[in-house]
Amino acid sequence: MDNEAIATFVKTRFPEEIVDSRVFRNELTLIVKKEHIADVARFLKENKELEFNFLSDLCGVDRIATDDVFEVVYHLYSIHKNHRVRIKALVPSEEPSIPTVTDVWKTANWHERETFDMFGITFDGHPDLRKILTPDDFEGHPLRKDYPLDGRQPAKLRDIYRKGEA
Repeated sequence: MDNEAIATFVKTRFPEEIVDSRVFRNELTLIVKKEHIADVARFLKENKELEFNFLSDLCGVDRIATDDVFEVVYHLYSIHKNHRVRIKALVPSEEPSIPTVTDVWKTANWHERETFDMFGITFDGHPDLRKILTPDDFEGHPLRKDYPLDGRQPAKLRDIYRKGEA
């Protein structure tokens, strides 16, 4: 199935939930309403024509300065069918939350925790949403565009990192 056929097939099943689809450099992107991300994800994985059984990446994008939103981006691959799709969901900056897809792909657990830690986007229904890359007392979200460039943290956190230096 080619990109156009995949886009048409998914849009036929989810006419209201798919906001847009694009093919750029032979890569298909589907824009999904955030509240329907889990339903669309489950369909993409479980449908025998598609079988997107591998979530290769899930990440956040900060578009607050231009569009006042975050994006959560899912990169999917079908091992059996050898095709790929990217799903994007727009998440408003004033309420940065989206449903989890951990019950669809187990690997989403770690990806969602990283996105939570780096961007502050919460994943509703996540089984263990806590920081994964930064210490518990770390303030802010380092991949947000409003994060200070010098990365200043409280003195006690800087001291922890400097203990290894001599």
